[in-house]
Amino acid sequence: MYSIKEIRQIIGAQGPIIRECNISGLITDSRQVLNASEGLFFALKGRRDGHEFIKEAYNAGVRSFVVAHEPAERMTGANFLTVDNVLNALHILAAHHRQQFNLQVIGITGSNGKTIIKEWLYQLMANEYSIVRNPKSYNSQVGVPLSVWQITKENDLGIFEAGISTSGEMDALEAMIKPQIGIFTHLGSAHDEGFENRRAKVIEKLKLFKHADLLIYNYDQMREYEKDIVTPKRFTWSQKSKDVDLYVFSETVIAKKFYLRAKYKGKEIECLIPFLDAASVENAVYCWATMLAMGYSPQQCDDRLEHLTAVSMRLELKTGVNDCTIIDDSYNSDINSLEIALNFLNQQNQHQTKTLILSDIYQSGLQQEVLYKQVADMVKDKKIDKFIGVGEAIFAHEEYFDVLKKHFYPHTQALLKDLNNLEFSSETILIKGARSFEFERISKALSQKAHETLMEINLTAMVNNLNFYRSKLYPGVKVMVMVKAFSYGSGTFEIANVLQYAKVDYLAVAYIDEGVALRESGIKLPIMVLNPEPAAFDKMVEHKLEPELYSFNMLDEFVKFAYQQNINEYPVHLKIDTGMHRLGFEDYEIETLCDFLEEVKHIRVKSVFSHLVASDAPEHDAFTLQQMKRYEKAYLKIENALGYKFIRHISNTSAIIRWPMAQYDMVRLGIGLYGVDAAVPGHMNGLQPIASLKTNISQIKKLPAGETIGYSRLGKLNKDGKIATVRIGYADGYLRAFGNGVGKMLVKGVLVPTVGNIAMDMCMIDVSDVECKEGDEVIVFNDKQGIDILAKQIGTIPYEILTNISQRVKRVYFYE
Repeated sequence: MYSIKEIRQIIGAQGPIIRECNISGLITDSRQVLNASEGLFFALKGRRDGHEFIKEAYNAGVRSFVVAHEPAERMTGANFLTVDNVLNALHILAAHHRQQFNLQVIGITGSNGKTIIKEWLYQLMANEYSIVRNPKSYNSQVGVPLSVWQITKENDLGIFEAGISTSGEMDALEAMIKPQIGIFTHLGSAHDEGFENRRAKVIEKLKLFKHADLLIYNYDQMREYEKDIVTPKRFTWSQKSKDVDLYVFSETVIAKKFYLRAKYKGKEIECLIPFLDAASVENAVYCWATMLAMGYSPQQCDDRLEHLTAVSMRLELKTGVNDCTIIDDSYNSDINSLEIALNFLNQQNQHQTKTLILSDIYQSGLQQEVLYKQVADMVKDKKIDKFIGVGEAIFAHEEYFDVLKKHFYPHTQALLKDLNNLEFSSETILIKGARSFEFERISKALSQKAHETLMEINLTAMVNNLNFYRSKLYPGVKVMVMVKAFSYGSGTFEIANVLQYAKVDYLAVAYIDEGVALRESGIKLPIMVLNPEPAAFDKMVEHKLEPELYSFNMLDEFVKFAYQQNINEYPVHLKIDTGMHRLGFEDYEIETLCDFLEEVKHIRVKSVFSHLVASDAPEHDAFTLQQMKRYEKAYLKIENALGYKFIRHISNTSAIIRWPMAQYDMVRLGIGLYGVDAAVPGHMNGLQPIASLKTNISQIKKLPAGETIGYSRLGKLNKDGKIATVRIGYADGYLRAFGNGVGKMLVKGVLVPTVGNIAMDMCMIDVSDVECKEGDEVIVFNDKQGIDILAKQIGTIPYEILTNISQRVKRVYFYE
């Protein structure tokens, strides 16, 4: 803990100290404030300027700020430390904090595997060390200083990962981490685009180890870069070369584990790894090499590596019983990931009641009294309504928890026996526990039983896509996101909650009922209704939804309703038809519209917009330009008639990048949020698919050539083979057009065709050349076989693929 005066001196800031205080926490997000009175807010400039959120942090109780300039609005009792570069000040403070401790530090960088290796080293070494490490994958220019800030005098080992995306970033991370031991993980293509070439990327990453004593790496991957390594001592491993410290010469699968044999110091050693995929095996070998390099015996390594457990990198959001929402984080339990999970819980607005089920926290490095006091303070700060503690340690400290409804159980079985008595109903429940507590049993008991076909939605990827488009906008341009049609098949409040948290400016729905559902789920963003029904105007006004008015009939209907209800200046949006010829006022109607608007007082025009017909198609660029000219002519007339400004928008997803001059005041983001945009050039495509549709095999049959398969006997195998029946059909949204070999699915990484007609609830695929069994996973689409590929298979568009996924298909949302 530092005094505010000490921090001002450390970072070289200007500004008077208005309020004497001690600082224990660093805050970079005004939505994630804990212990506000001891927090220091850094107004960082990224995609959004942190100075815009100073007032929000102040209202949350923060009274100390590091800024590039003081806010215009006076804030009583607040300290403003002014610096030239806020991010640099954060780095300086973290580097100073690191220098106060003489602990051993492992620094990890590379292209892939950093977080897994960090978490596995934590599992492997927690018996000997009090370890501090990055929460989740906090390895960026902001994540690293927040991670290093966690170091306390109790820690004797730090394990910190560092990620970079372009040149010039690693020096700052090295100054904060200062590792004595380095690990260079798998070298791949990630972030190649940020560097002149692969060597430039390697050289930049190696800067993390410029003051380290020892570097551990895979000789096979780094051989050509060895002359760029300045670290004096090296520990190398290889599967090809014998002239290394750890030569892994044999690998065999035994009882679903990977058995490795290697030569080390002239002797043969071995270990079992409880994973079979290549990436996990490689990451485990890095851990093996690190343990040996740090003095662990081969026998210790073997004993511990065999008991490695999978690292869950995501929070799952799914539908629960009794109208509950479940957040499943049932494999992680530490103080830092708890804070992340609680922040995600607080993003959820669909239920008023927030519930936390938490197990004992192991290997924190803190005394139990200190640990559970911190946990209790978090629970109080995050306004948890119901708290359920499981485990002897948390049970022993129940008096710390100031929660209206609280229950404690000595073990998981006791909670499961009492589950029905807890009467869960219409609440959001975060389930978070150490692996040994087997909280997956609680998650299963509270989750709604559903169809085994499911669609996974990656909320982290969705936010990345949003930020990708934000990065292409001119300063000040707003973002409206289309969440009509069940958010393109992806969900309702689950998507809207994330968008609200990400501070988009507007949402748009097709019908009033969709908007009402969002309001009832706690969504407070402005919502435009694209096709409002006059019969439901009362519901629309009650829930503060804003109508699109596209014709004189609709305009008259709404003005008449507003007059009858004595409503003045209700926000509306006017649609101009510039060429779509679907909805909107035509060119010849604009003069009459202006005359009408000059007289009426019951509405206030919030925006005037139009819709581009073919913004993604170069062959129609002349028509797109013509649409813009028509739109500009129309909105200028309306603006002149009204005498005030309104929001102007015409850009849909494809226009955001192809037509930057058409961004005006706001853009409308649709399918691009879900990772699909044909207009984005490949070299600048930072989009990520957010959805995966998965099912599994119900039955496998061996059939001779010529035997018919499915309805109408249209399916046949050309040779003797196997077919698998899978649990998806046209009632789930897998259209009949995919039948008879048109559609393809992934089984064990192999693309296999459909056989015969698609039935209502199932279909058949040809698995003759795949080693598979009943119950195995089958992927309909994911990041490798995208929805754009499926759309091409049946001659449609990605919108149709997404929106056709039936609501009986279970949605599981996850946040990484």
